[in-house]
Amino acid sequence: MTNTTVQVEPARGRQGSPWTGLWAVVGKEMADHLTSSRMLILELLTLLTASGTVFAAAQNLRETIGRDRFLLLRLFTTAREPLPAFVGFLGFLVPLIAIALAFDAVNGEFNRRTMSRLLAQPIYRDALLLGKFLAGLFTLALVLTTIWLLIVGIGIVSLGVPPSGEEVARGLFFLLLTVAYGGIWLSLGMVASVLFRQPATAALASIAVWLFFMVFWGIIAQMAALALRPVRLGLAEEILAQAKLELLLGRFSPNTLYSEAILAVLKPSIRSLGPVLPIQLQGAVFGSPLPLDQSLALIWPHLTGLSAATILLFALGYVLFQRKEIRA
Repeated sequence: MTNTTVQVEPARGRQGSPWTGLWAVVGKEMADHLTSSRMLILELLTLLTASGTVFAAAQNLRETIGRDRFLLLRLFTTAREPLPAFVGFLGFLVPLIAIALAFDAVNGEFNRRTMSRLLAQPIYRDALLLGKFLAGLFTLALVLTTIWLLIVGIGIVSLGVPPSGEEVARGLFFLLLTVAYGGIWLSLGMVASVLFRQPATAALASIAVWLFFMVFWGIIAQMAALALRPVRLGLAEEILAQAKLELLLGRFSPNTLYSEAILAVLKPSIRSLGPVLPIQLQGAVFGSPLPLDQSLALIWPHLTGLSAATILLFALGYVLFQRKEIRA
């Protein structure tokens, strides 16, 4: 006798919306994330990192109190040996946290043999996958928001200077960018969780992709620019064309998009994210920072790119999960 696929999803016409049970999945998954030992270890690591780097930065910034307009923002970008700046740590910690939240989201259900039981309830595949993704994203946002509030609190206590409205707004956009950056790796972890049956394989595949973009993509972009736009005569136009191509290729990496975007948000003096022309230096010689709306216009393509990558990866995981055969 041949095996037959068990119908584990109720008829949609009789049961209602395909998003039935979505928030039940979100609540259950968030509770699991926030109480798991894995998440507690990552939270402790992030907390210690944030406290150490920001406290060290505050020691350096006490000398500039009264002379720096954006003192609070510099807490995120100021480094003190041997610790790097806090934003440097985020480039490593956020992908690891996001991947840790998602690499066993789907295959874990298969290995525990609970997937067919879940879908036998009034919960559809759509609601299950989206619920797991939203739970991971909300958990990541909750952790990052807590760290952000901690940094602001340490800054106010250590420096004794309350932040201005523009500093708070820029800090909130920095938080939004970091959540969007984490959403890419969360989606990637879910795709790996659908593709690979073993959680360890899914985790290794996700980390391998992250390391590829973190370590090797910049080298590949530089070599490709040298090959496609060689400088033959040493003209300024050739050098500029090569630099623009390298920058364009480098921006296919989420790490590059994120680092450029937070640089423009946290450092209002940044007036360009590419090769700087003389006309772009007008006003910068006097230390004039960009207004918030112009900084946001500068990073809007980056935020759009990060969000689009998250949506595309989630859509890929959604299609793969819909095609996956589930047996009781």
